Amino acid sequence: MSAQVTASGTDPRVLVLMGVSGCGKTTIAALLAGRFGWDLEEGDGLHPQSNVAKMHAGHPLTDEDRWPWLEKVAGWIEGQLDAGRNGVITCSALKRSYRDILNRRGAGVLFIYLSGSPEVIRARLTARHGHFMPSSLLESQFADLEEPTSDEPCIRVDVGPPPQKILRKILGQLNLNSPA
Repeated sequence: MSAQVTASGTDPRVLVLMGVSGCGKTTIAALLAGRFGWDLEEGDGLHPQSNVAKMHAGHPLTDEDRWPWLEKVAGWIEGQLDAGRNGVITCSALKRSYRDILNRRGAGVLFIYLSGSPEVIRARLTARHGHFMPSSLLESQFADLEEPTSDEPCIRVDVGPPPQKILRKILGQLNLNSPA
């Protein structure tokens, strides 16, 4: 999908950086938000403590575990749009049904799917320290992943290159102009 997004346009946008754990959502989201001065929310920070504890113990979340969290993420998105503010949020958004919750208004939300092979992502997770999501849960994330389809507001970006190259690729695909 090709999309036109403006940093200073009149219609607010929320970019949802999505993908499995370890794909670079936080890094790329921070680069995007910093580039334009947009609000940034780390979706993992909206998980209830019970979800964090479950993942930390090496147990994958169920849909029932995820629904309250997805509602909080959707609430943040809707709050941004209602206030007329652009924003960037991270959220795995692994299934179509999850993305439908996050984009229930049908406008103003664009998913940026950070895609990578299990081998690339596993190497990143192994090198990452201090995160509650253990690399042992990666298989469950890939098992749950329903890649976005052409009828969803989404662009796909490979996570192989360094973060600055990924950022340039996103900006190019979105025809996103820097603020004046």
